[in-house]
Amino acid sequence: MAESESESKTRGRAPGSTSSFTASGGNVSKPVDIDEITVCELPLPALWRDKMSVILCTAGYDHTIRFWEALSGICSRTIQHPDSQVNRLCITPDKRFLAAAGHNNVKLFDIKSTNPNPVITFEGHTNNITGVAFHCEGKWMVTSSEDGTVKVWDTRTGSLQRNYVHRAPVNDVVIHPNQGELISGDHAGMVRVWDLGESVCTHQLIPEEDTAVLSVSVASDGSLLCAGNKKGNVYLWRMVQTDDTTRIIPVCTFQAHKDYLTRVLLSPDVKHLATCSADHTAKVWNLDAEFPPAKAALKQWKEQEALNPPAEAPVEAPVTPVEAPPQSRDLLRIFDTPAQDRDLLRITDNPPRQETPQQTFTSSPDGPPMDPVNHTLFLQTTLANHQRWVWDCAFSADSAYLVTVSSDHYARLWELSTGNIIRQYSGHHRGAVCVALNDYSEPR
Repeated sequence: MAESESESKTRGRAPGSTSSFTASGGNVSKPVDIDEITVCELPLPALWRDKMSVILCTAGYDHTIRFWEALSGICSRTIQHPDSQVNRLCITPDKRFLAAAGHNNVKLFDIKSTNPNPVITFEGHTNNITGVAFHCEGKWMVTSSEDGTVKVWDTRTGSLQRNYVHRAPVNDVVIHPNQGELISGDHAGMVRVWDLGESVCTHQLIPEEDTAVLSVSVASDGSLLCAGNKKGNVYLWRMVQTDDTTRIIPVCTFQAHKDYLTRVLLSPDVKHLATCSADHTAKVWNLDAEFPPAKAALKQWKEQEALNPPAEAPVEAPVTPVEAPPQSRDLLRIFDTPAQDRDLLRITDNPPRQETPQQTFTSSPDGPPMDPVNHTLFLQTTLANHQRWVWDCAFSADSAYLVTVSSDHYARLWELSTGNIIRQYSGHHRGAVCVALNDYSEPR
């Protein structure tokens, strides 16, 4: 996360100062003072009224981790992290522990204790840790790092269980809901799927040659895989599970932002996709085929197409196909690694035994509705109040709210149906780059 430190140093601003920026939503509005933003007193989930039921924390470049009362916006606890900045946060499904990923280690803190020291530290990475996620029962944890590895740890002992090697810095990793696969994205533009049972890389996706994949997300029901790259482009695949294999089928691609895309995140109900960017905004895109604006827009488009059918294209002479060079790489490759290499998997230069044809991202009939004018998913709302890079976000369990963090030092809670700021969390004195939220009523 080298960009985060640089951006925080040059663009960060201490709380209390003022600056001009656009007010809530994606529409143009007059400049306002950041400390005079009016938060809306709208209903929040009933669960949030129990302070202990919601764990919300943020961290970044001021070397602190802050816990917040989600409803009031009060900082209830601060943990010092003197070793380095904090790159990512993750809460265990049972809400007992918080993992803080720093420069080259991950520290596990007891959420319910007042002890400021970690209960365990995971050592082994040699560069910035960029991703962290927990097994559904918290038995193991996976991390990704700019040292080019994805590691699996036993959370009870702190021991390293698996070590998977990319050829480039790894920017993110997530766990498939089946708990048997990991998905990681790297700086060389690769998205890889790892089978934990066989300890092999089963799929390698190359959505865009030599364009760093900065974030990956998988749907809570395992139906979709999403990746975002440094050009602001988003790629969606459908994941089809069979008895012994996972098929990954391209669904659509579009440009979500015209600047760095720092995070993609599918909502718990799999009806929304959030994207965060260096352009100072977060956007929420709709994946629901029953989304009323999408249905109305598509109906209007079809009616216009019927009234104004496109002119027939001239018939072109057939083009002689040119054989692709043997070095060409397919968008999707399936790797079969020898058993003797499975303890420490390294991707070799040997071609896979099985290859699939080049795959293209055309709109799929069973995919999410696509805006025929902008050639994107339907944009539900643009959250435009941050003044600096928006680095990370987290959905509430009901998918109705989103928390974002930014290099402007603030975290904000948004109501997605209106695009309004509901709460503003102020206390960091340098850029906030990561957030974790767990407001589930039961362990997940």
